[in-house]
Amino acid sequence: MIKTHRRGKHKIFIGMSPGVGKTYRMLEEGHRLKAEGIDVVIGLLETHNRVETAEKAQGLELISRQQINWESVTLTEMDTEAILKRQPQLALVDELAHTNVPNADREKRYQDVEVLLEAGIDVYSTLNIQHIESLNDTVAKITGVIVRERIPDRILEGADEVVVIDVTPETLQERLRDGKIYAPEKIDQSLNNFFQRRHLIALRELALREIADNIEDDQEAHDQSGSATNLVCNIHERILVCVSTYPNSLQLLRRGARLANYMHAQLYILFVDNPDRFLTKAESLHIETCERLCKEFGGDFIRVRDSNALKAIVDTAKSYRITQIVMGESQKSRWQILFKGSLTQRILRLLKNVDIHIIATSNTKESVHI
Repeated sequence: MIKTHRRGKHKIFIGMSPGVGKTYRMLEEGHRLKAEGIDVVIGLLETHNRVETAEKAQGLELISRQQINWESVTLTEMDTEAILKRQPQLALVDELAHTNVPNADREKRYQDVEVLLEAGIDVYSTLNIQHIESLNDTVAKITGVIVRERIPDRILEGADEVVVIDVTPETLQERLRDGKIYAPEKIDQSLNNFFQRRHLIALRELALREIADNIEDDQEAHDQSGSATNLVCNIHERILVCVSTYPNSLQLLRRGARLANYMHAQLYILFVDNPDRFLTKAESLHIETCERLCKEFGGDFIRVRDSNALKAIVDTAKSYRITQIVMGESQKSRWQILFKGSLTQRILRLLKNVDIHIIATSNTKESVHI
């Protein structure tokens, strides 16, 4: 029997900025696994003169750095070959996005990590959100800082586990003032630049959203493989507004757009076009107005031809992973609702994990949240 080669597993500790505690948490995990009998080494550690970090590293085997000569200067980098020779079960590698010094075997530290993973060694590493390639422009807009050291998105996407190390902006600023992140001479400059509260709030949200996106992408791929359960957990809110030829559709659309804006959710507008019913010119213009207004709100307009409105709404909600549906109150009489049930009631029976907002048609009363 041929033994298949095992690739190492990669776990990334990610945060919104330096100082949130990524390295400390990685070292904690290292100690816990060592106590469980796992062979753990520190492949590369950057303490940045932080006392707590240096103390937490004590008791873990540290692989000495490789010395590299460049232009009459001796520099150091992670000794990947020494780690391969040592063959631990787990290597802890700090600052995944680091650019190696000239004359190193590889340009980037994440490439060294890939070599370790290919050799079957598990790797725990650390990363700040601003070092992800696709987020570079967004981070520059938030902070005014162009980050030079970046990793391809595929590294994060290919990780076996990603852990967000999260603290509040206020806690991070307090750590900075206490000298736990940078040297005293850098504190004021940092507080007035990268570590401004508004920057940290935006970066924190960016980190949490990025990981949420990864979770949903993984889940969607898992769903398509056919091995997932029927239970779907949506991380992001998605709003679906059901419009029709009734005049109140514009009111529903605006209410849905406000809800989407409040919840930072994607907005979808659905019109079910019954092929058995011919739209008048006025009705067609009304639907065109809905579509135009949808685009102004940054939403996606969905037009489905189906004589079964219930089926169209349910199928669309499942396809787009909708979490909230906005609808107008039923146009049926009370007797019709009593004997046949309302569309809303039937949707609720078919979509167990979706909230429905019923908007009054006559005025702007608050919605009834079911």
